[in-house]
Amino acid sequence: MSETGSPYADVRGMYTVDTMIRREFALLPGLARGVAPHDKERTKIVTDHVRLLVLIVHEHHSGEDAVLWPNLLVRAPKEIDPVVHLVEGHHEAIEAISLEIDTLLTAWTDCVASDVGEALADALERLAAALYEHMALEEKLILPLVERHIFASEWGKMVEDGALRIPPESGALVVGLLMYEGGLDAVPPELHDTLADVARQAYAAHSELVHGTPTPPRSVDVVIGKPASIGVAVSTGAGWHQPARGAPGPGGAV
Repeated sequence: MSETGSPYADVRGMYTVDTMIRREFALLPGLARGVAPHDKERTKIVTDHVRLLVLIVHEHHSGEDAVLWPNLLVRAPKEIDPVVHLVEGHHEAIEAISLEIDTLLTAWTDCVASDVGEALADALERLAAALYEHMALEEKLILPLVERHIFASEWGKMVEDGALRIPPESGALVVGLLMYEGGLDAVPPELHDTLADVARQAYAAHSELVHGTPTPPRSVDVVIGKPASIGVAVSTGAGWHQPARGAPGPGGAV
């Protein structure tokens, strides 16, 4: 049973994941463009950040590929099959751009040249745009179907398996990435006392290193390609927001 009392999936947590993806991926092109040629230290910081985010999306999508699409194609009305195939295609396109980015990151790390950095920024812009398009369609058309055709046990196993594929050393940071706008709802209740503060601190320190502020712009304030101002706290909100009643909650964290 899900937390809503239904035998079907509680998808509220998916919105928390999508919020984090929108925020962080919109800021990536500006981060790449902000690295000065031959600044190897800064290049490594941005490269590590990009690789972690791309890994999160890859594992998130791998779970959907294994659980959601095949079951929806069997259980949901046949007229939605084209939509399922469309979001499957989105995943393939996102993976292709991600592989291109991986190659560019390797080249960028080796030479830290401005032309490679600009090519990387362009690819990151395309990736962010593709993710935005995919998430908008998924939220509008797919998640309502998931709530009627995917069982809570299947959803929970998908989420758990995705979490297990994230490197343990990045676990607290990933939770912090989700908590920044998802609040405590992004943390399982049994881990509030042991993980919440550690996760907050991990993301604040990481964001200070990457964005120059522990409180980067929130998802509603970001523009694809426009970075947070390095060294300046530019958040328009207080950060570490606790969602209002009825806002997305547990069930979708990777």
